[in-house]
Amino acid sequence: MAKKTKTKSKPENILIICAHPDDEIIGAGGTIAKYSKEGKRVIAVIFSYGEKSHWWLQKRHTVEMRVKESKTAGRVVGIEKTFFLGMKDFELKEEVKDKKNLEPLEKLIRKYRPSKIFTHSPDDMIYSDHLAVWEAVDKVTERMGYKGDIFVFNIWAKDVRLSKNPKLLTDISDTFALKWNALKCFRSQHMYIFQLYPGLLWKAFRSGLENRCRFAESFTKVK
Repeated sequence: MAKKTKTKSKPENILIICAHPDDEIIGAGGTIAKYSKEGKRVIAVIFSYGEKSHWWLQKRHTVEMRVKESKTAGRVVGIEKTFFLGMKDFELKEEVKDKKNLEPLEKLIRKYRPSKIFTHSPDDMIYSDHLAVWEAVDKVTERMGYKGDIFVFNIWAKDVRLSKNPKLLTDISDTFALKWNALKCFRSQHMYIFQLYPGLLWKAFRSGLENRCRFAESFTKVK
């Protein structure tokens, strides 16, 4: 009788889609690290290089710097690959209106077939680039009939309109330190990153209370 050969199951794919380098870590860094430890494949898709953050430098220098920082941070939390779509920083609202600009995003979703997508919330209206990414993800997934789950996070704002939607709380008690270490990789953003720390700590602690653990990240399910 022939022995049954064990077939390796494909890892679950997770997509993190955001506007700028560092948004992926601020919004979901602990969850990324948790999923990576569990053997899931995490892919980051970043719409812009965040090149306007250092307007006094030549664009190519800023792009090189921010790409390097993002990839270094990604290695800390276990992101397998990071894709940059190369759209213009601070101009995403106009950029996403062009269907051609969204074709690479659709190709990546079709290629990886993620079970979950994490992205900016439609309530994160303080920064127009964040809202533009949400609108792009919503448009592309609707058009292609995406069947997985879409969860959203806020960087600067608190969920208001979506507060009654189902929540996903992930225990990041063991990975919060990895999230913080990843954020420290963004050396060009140090002043602003360190200002974020108290808020990130409090947010993780508050979500942890809700999830009955030390630290957690909270997401809202939109689809």
